Amino acid sequence: MTPHDTTTVTLLALMPLLVWRMIVRVKRMVGRQRAGRIRPWVTLVIFPLVLALFSFLAKDHAQRLWWLAGGVACGLGLAVWGLKKTVFEATPTGLFYTPNAHLGIALSLLLVGRLVWRMVEVFTMDAAAMQQPDEFTRSPLTLLVFGLLAGYYIGYAFGLVRWRFAVMRAKRRRESP
Repeated sequence: MTPHDTTTVTLLALMPLLVWRMIVRVKRMVGRQRAGRIRPWVTLVIFPLVLALFSFLAKDHAQRLWWLAGGVACGLGLAVWGLKKTVFEATPTGLFYTPNAHLGIALSLLLVGRLVWRMVEVFTMDAAAMQQPDEFTRSPLTLLVFGLLAGYYIGYAFGLVRWRFAVMRAKRRRESP
């Protein structure tokens, strides 16, 4: 089997999983959600680690790092704007938030569009290029989109953690004599 055949079979096998995850992601980004204790912390650990990995892979090309950094900066700005548009609720049954639907849909479409474009690139790529370990970080557009999403998720998770701490602090103040 050639590398192209292996990649094609792998992508086709993973396609239902990818479609399902995208549907779940879009639903999560547009509807009311319970503010979990763990999920924001996972985001605050995983995304910076992946950013560090991409930065390491692109370290020999400063221009690529600028694309990644620009995406992160724009993503952080979107997170601040998204947090201002988010509806936060502290109810007796728990803490909930409803993210801005338009922003969630736009970011999801951006991710889906870039994944589809990347799959087209992989299907049309020659076998020698596919075997390069830093192939993913060669594209400035991929780094920009990933930086944007990573910056958004990191900033948004930080905002959720900050809001949760503020609500818990206020609750403790009300309960103390």
